Amino acid sequence: YRLAADQGDADAQCSLGLLYENGTGVKQDHAEAARLFRLAVDQGHSFGQHTLGRCCWNGTGVDQ
Repeated sequence: YRLAADQGDADAQCSLGLLYENGTGVKQDHAEAARLFRLAVDQGHSFGQHTLGRCCWNGTGVDQ
């Protein structure tokens, strides 16, 4: 997913964000997950909005 995410693919950004959020195949990094979700949100990606909202609600990967 990294290559596609780096090229601006919102679906890949969300998918990679989920991997970082859960620590699946990569070291868990909530800040990187939130960053990727925000990139997807900036493109109008609805699932990105959901996942970034969840980060904000839970206080993971975002400043409180």
